[in-house]
Amino acid sequence: MQQKKSHVHNLRRAAKENPVIVAIIALCLACFALFVGVADQVTEGDTLAIDKQIMLALRNPADVTDPLGGPWLEEIMRDLTGLGGVFVLCFVTISVFIYLLVIRHGAHALYIGLSIGTGLAFSSMLKYGFDRPRPDLVPHGSFVYTSSFPSGHSLMSALVYLTLGALLAEFQPNRALKVYILAICVTVTLMVGCSRVYLGVHWPTDVLAGWLAGASWAMLTWLVWARVLHTRRQRKSL
Repeated sequence: MQQKKSHVHNLRRAAKENPVIVAIIALCLACFALFVGVADQVTEGDTLAIDKQIMLALRNPADVTDPLGGPWLEEIMRDLTGLGGVFVLCFVTISVFIYLLVIRHGAHALYIGLSIGTGLAFSSMLKYGFDRPRPDLVPHGSFVYTSSFPSGHSLMSALVYLTLGALLAEFQPNRALKVYILAICVTVTLMVGCSRVYLGVHWPTDVLAGWLAGASWAMLTWLVWARVLHTRRQRKSL
């Protein structure tokens, strides 16, 4: 009984001392739980009706091969989807990784490399495990060559942009600027995912699952990184 009270006391103390850490842990667990729920519904086939309804809502009712908005919007969506493409994300990640090495922030470079590298493996494992076919309801507006669930563009966009955003925010003393940086990262991630549905290459639940999985992985690796930094600071203070 005494041990249980001590454990509760330690949790309350941690919440008071590190409210951000506690909030991120809760959000990470919530995202993971939601991903599991979406994956279960998709596996059972319970989401297909709403997936079709949303995808068709983005098309001309008289011609499902014609996306709403005209050619100009299609071009914008292709530009947005490119922000979550393999080349763009790899280029951004490698550029930041080299920059951190040049300015002698090797630990930060290691964090970026491990977070995004393991996330890529995580994404591939999920795709291979679920092996959901791509939508065939409408023509694809972008070339695809892997399975559909979860959306790799959505997952990796969430992971890369949120990881880099968290790192950039770490160096900002102004709280409003931290929020602004993270808001931009979230906005880009959302736009990439929406473009995948608009172009007809992913079901909406693929994208939702990608966002949830990518965000949870980004938060998990950030929590590990924060713990490593805390341990290093404690050792230096001894």
